[in-house]
Amino acid sequence: MAIEAPPSSPSFFSPWPERLRHSAVVLLVAGLALSTLVVVDELSPLRAAMVFACIAAAALVPWRLHHAAASREDVRGVNPVETAAVSAVVAGMPDPAVLLDRAGRVIHLNAAAAQMAPALRKNELAQFALRSPEIITALREAIATTEPRRANYLDHVPVDRWMELTITPVPVPTLFGGVDKCMLMTFHDQTPLRRVEEMRADFVANASHELRTPLAALLGFIETLQGTAKDDVAAREKFLSIMQAQATRMARLIDDLLSLSRIELNAHLRPDKQVDLVAILRQVADGLQTLARDRDVAVVTSAPSGPLLVLGDRDELIRVFENLVENALKYAASGKRVDIALALGEAASGKPEARVAVRDHGPGIAPEHLPRLTERFYRVDVSESRAQGGTGLGLALVKHILNRHGGRLTIESVLGQGATFTAHLPIAGSGRGSEAG
Repeated sequence: MAIEAPPSSPSFFSPWPERLRHSAVVLLVAGLALSTLVVVDELSPLRAAMVFACIAAAALVPWRLHHAAASREDVRGVNPVETAAVSAVVAGMPDPAVLLDRAGRVIHLNAAAAQMAPALRKNELAQFALRSPEIITALREAIATTEPRRANYLDHVPVDRWMELTITPVPVPTLFGGVDKCMLMTFHDQTPLRRVEEMRADFVANASHELRTPLAALLGFIETLQGTAKDDVAAREKFLSIMQAQATRMARLIDDLLSLSRIELNAHLRPDKQVDLVAILRQVADGLQTLARDRDVAVVTSAPSGPLLVLGDRDELIRVFENLVENALKYAASGKRVDIALALGEAASGKPEARVAVRDHGPGIAPEHLPRLTERFYRVDVSESRAQGGTGLGLALVKHILNRHGGRLTIESVLGQGATFTAHLPIAGSGRGSEAG
């Protein structure tokens, strides 16, 4: 160990006035006490002077060696793994990361880990906060064997996410010069990859099922036009018109399937931009005026005079309300009227929400159909839906978009009195302000 060199004369004597100032009270009390003993003849003046000199020397001597030794003891008392540098490394990791000691207690965690598992606390056991059986099993095995472990699990809160956990033993120095092993837990979100796999499988299954009918029709018409109706002008015009309708239906079906897959792929990502529902509803109502006139249906819109803000994706919300209003215009045109009403309400949790109700005055929907209306390709009347150009995916799109926005869809209907489809969306902040989306 290096020994400090003695200070030079100027640096040794220069702090004496400062030391004298700090020791003045001690020296004053000692002087008064010794003077009293001399006055009462309990102590000779010579001895009193010697004692005072000793006290003064003790008060004025610089105890630099003592302070340096104490400082070094303080440094040695800090666990190397608890230093700010280790904390900064863990905090800088892009994925959720938690550093544990051999007992499983949290030493450091970054912001992503705290957001993923709010119950995690420093100096507390991670098993109490991470209750997934796969996590606990992998952590116990890693602690017992000090070997790396991996685990995959499904996290259901706040939305379904597939996560991959990696536990890596990390050798760290101890206070006494040895080496111990901590456990570094990192979490990687596998949801996008899983969503892509599911999207591919769903697309193949749905496309093969729904595209079979129009493809068969197209092939039949093509064979007819190449054969018996080869020179029949009237039949050719008729078949070409039907073929165009079938091709258009296939294109619409593929577009809806791709849209649904994209929404499901990002279902775990909440939109963070503020959009104005009042402006969106006005745009939807204006865009569907041509269809309303063709169906001889009046569209009546009721909304607040000022903006009403929610956190959302503007294009997706436009898709929601276009689907709801377009369905009302197509399947309930006999009512001759569609009402669109935007109002504030209160969710079951007590938080404010925006409610957009699209009501038609058509024939209504039987109660047994209501629970299944948002299923893919579910239709109350298959022939009517296909005649109207429907794909059977409109309400499924609506449900998934609203779920991604933290909202929900409710459906109410009475036979002969129409149906009401209500989209519920949480308010952004106070719900007032200018549009930012």
